[in-house]
Amino acid sequence: MPKLFPAAEPCRRQTILRPAIFLTIILSGVLTAAAQTRLLRTPTVSSTQIAFAYANNIWTVPRSGGSARRLTSFPGQTQNPHFSPDGKWIAFSGEYAGNLDVYVIPSDGGEPRRLTWHPGGDQVQGWTADGKAIVFSSARATWAPSGAPRFWTVSVDGGVEEPMQLPRGYQGKISADGTQIAYRMNNSWDEERRNYRGGQNRPIWIVDLKTFDLVSPPWTDSKDVDPVWVEDTVYFISDRDGVANIWAFQTKAKKLTQVTRFTDFDVKALDSGSGVVVFEQAGYVHELDPRSGKEHVLNISAAGDFPWMMPNWQDVSNRIANMAISPTGKRVVVEARGEIFTIPADKGDVRNLTNSSG
Repeated sequence: MPKLFPAAEPCRRQTILRPAIFLTIILSGVLTAAAQTRLLRTPTVSSTQIAFAYANNIWTVPRSGGSARRLTSFPGQTQNPHFSPDGKWIAFSGEYAGNLDVYVIPSDGGEPRRLTWHPGGDQVQGWTADGKAIVFSSARATWAPSGAPRFWTVSVDGGVEEPMQLPRGYQGKISADGTQIAYRMNNSWDEERRNYRGGQNRPIWIVDLKTFDLVSPPWTDSKDVDPVWVEDTVYFISDRDGVANIWAFQTKAKKLTQVTRFTDFDVKALDSGSGVVVFEQAGYVHELDPRSGKEHVLNISAAGDFPWMMPNWQDVSNRIANMAISPTGKRVVVEARGEIFTIPADKGDVRNLTNSSG
């Protein structure tokens, strides 16, 4: 019988080696509703709910935290959820038809509705200020090994996608009054590279959508990403202090301040809504009050039927990394999947010497 481990511990993997050098993995785990779930990605917030991506699906939970409800159940990727301004809809990018396209779903649950059909990948960024259209980035209009993305809009009711006037844009949000956009112009080859200081870094640009006047927070060479609006202030992630933290730029006062001061794990994603900021850090969803500058971790549990956590058989014989023959030549010792095994040359049992995944 496979051993069961609580969700709070890393899921251990038991491996058995057979004489035919077939490795068998038994993956097992138990999720308890009371346990706080980690690896919650790209949170977004409305007046009553928080939505996030977890286990390749979109979930919602009350603003106070608690047990999350899964809105989608697709085995492929669904990512980047964003609440509409009125909180009634969630736009996200999904691979339901094998390609990353824009979908929308009622925030209370229902059938996702597909809005884009182009073979290029469409990454949802947010909504227009009136809530009538979804903003997404796509490199569909360029041809290159890695095309240059720009912002597009598509009506929540469907129809033809329209490019925004900005010639290039990768991440960005439109202000609540619809007059400005704060955005990151280009993507980078390696989004997860820490403390990169090369030419792919760019400052956050804040552009007036009528005059196209541009202002930017003070910047040298840091990686500044994922800008969002709270009234006249642009919040964004920057690694200018060595760890990716949240910074705030007051557009009228032209004042830049550091908001969070994490020293362990980077802030990975953030969004805003209903006057607050939510962000992902250390696998948890945090809520930040811009007025007080205080943040707290939300206790969220996400329980579901995750097929990859059920016991299953996998042939991983190609994972053998090292081996040595015993002095007698009767057995061989091998390393595979973090385990040490001995295998008989002729007859006998395969023995797992370590029974750990280290």
